[in-house]
Amino acid sequence: MLLDTHIFLWWLFGDRKLPDGIRRYIEDRDHEVYVSAASVWEIATKYRLGKLPHAENVAKRTPVWIEKAGFNSLPITVEHAQLAGSWVDSHRDPFDRMLAAQSKLENIPLATVDKALLQFSIETVSI
Repeated sequence: MLLDTHIFLWWLFGDRKLPDGIRRYIEDRDHEVYVSAASVWEIATKYRLGKLPHAENVAKRTPVWIEKAGFNSLPITVEHAQLAGSWVDSHRDPFDRMLAAQSKLENIPLATVDKALLQFSIETVSI
């Protein structure tokens, strides 16, 4: 499962907004869980802009937090970038477009509660 940025942060902060099904999936260590380089970029950007003031430790050391959580990092490839940039869907958020492209090309379901991502032809999980 690939975590969208909100899901990743909700997991780290123990936020009750995290759907129970996703929480259970993550807790089962038999499952592989991925965090995209796009989420690292998004967290750092939003922290710098003052949109995530409570996430300073995560924003400054995201790779460490990914490792501490037992997750895998998913790098961005040129194929991911090409698909994210070429999709004709109207979704304008570059971070979400990248996560959708990675989900599609890597054949990994995207854990999200963002209904806007449903416009991409990817498998999403919001349980």
